[in-house]
Amino acid sequence: MPPRPLLALLLIAGLLTVSGPAAAAGLVQEPMRLAVTVPGKAGDEPVSLEALMVRPDGPGPFPLAVLNHGAPRKAEERRERTPNRALPQAQEFARRGWAALIVMRRGYGESSGPYAESSGPCKTPDYVTSGRRSADDVRAAIRAAARLPYVDARKVISVGVSAGGFATVALSADPPPGLVAAISFAGGRGSPRDGEVCTEERLVDAFAAFGRRSQVPMLWVYAENDHYFAPELARRFAAAFNGAGGRASLVMVPPFGEDGHSLFSREGIPLWTPLVDRFLAAQGLTLRAAPLEVARVAARPPPSLNEKGREAFARFLAGPDHKAFAVSPGGGFGWRTGRRSEAEAEAEALAYCEQATGKRCRVHMLDDRVME
Repeated sequence: MPPRPLLALLLIAGLLTVSGPAAAAGLVQEPMRLAVTVPGKAGDEPVSLEALMVRPDGPGPFPLAVLNHGAPRKAEERRERTPNRALPQAQEFARRGWAALIVMRRGYGESSGPYAESSGPCKTPDYVTSGRRSADDVRAAIRAAARLPYVDARKVISVGVSAGGFATVALSADPPPGLVAAISFAGGRGSPRDGEVCTEERLVDAFAAFGRRSQVPMLWVYAENDHYFAPELARRFAAAFNGAGGRASLVMVPPFGEDGHSLFSREGIPLWTPLVDRFLAAQGLTLRAAPLEVARVAARPPPSLNEKGREAFARFLAGPDHKAFAVSPGGGFGWRTGRRSEAEAEAEALAYCEQATGKRCRVHMLDDRVME
């Protein structure tokens, strides 16, 4: 638990850290519940949003960067999402001097409230309302985080991917106090399958509607092999938004992996961080001369693994907490990263390993601890 004075402030602000700080050396990581209100049919409604704060170690205050997740195509996967999945991205902003807050919107993860951002039927989607509802949650999270003693709410940026990028665009059209810049990676909504967008003309029109009210400088990044929003469509988004008065700088990057929609990821860090650094520098938002150096966990792979297993173990080490790597006799393995707790990571890694190998497995590594 936090010290008593800080705990009092968190309660007053409508926040509570639910477990002690833990992160790579030089950074502090704090799971949180944000008690906020969002617009509802009968006025403001109380909601509890699951969140994770990653910030430099020290008193601050630090400018705030809010990270907004995308939306899975399968509705049943919304509750499976955790803030930890975006931990590597949040760490990059924290290394640059930001208090980086990962927020789960209503209907995702352990956030309360029903899913609120549906755009409706594929033939008649209401993308504007969908974007505004997503932005309501982001705005409420910013308002709550602004009360934290280590947050400098005079400088706030919103960073989103996919539906979270679209939420960031919508937020820029009705910005909260302190929002000075925004970044959208592969921003959009309404792609039920690869190469398809529900009534894409309406989505283009929604970007235009937000552009008419947006004056926040924005960076938009799309990959040439994005399977959700093709380059031609991304350019239409930008033309509509900027043509209506918005201030977005569109950057198209070469193909990334099998699907460029996943550019804003741990694997994409070498590609997207230089773009972010240049954009923030142009806005006068470079907070450190160089990113903070943080210690990385190093461990030897289990000796029973073959080359494929050793490659998987390297990916496991680079993945976000909470995580577990399990092995079976004979070199089988299974692993999970980005889970909500160590217990969840351990159970899922063991189950996957035993299902894949048909043998009893044991946990070799849990977060940064070798267990055998």
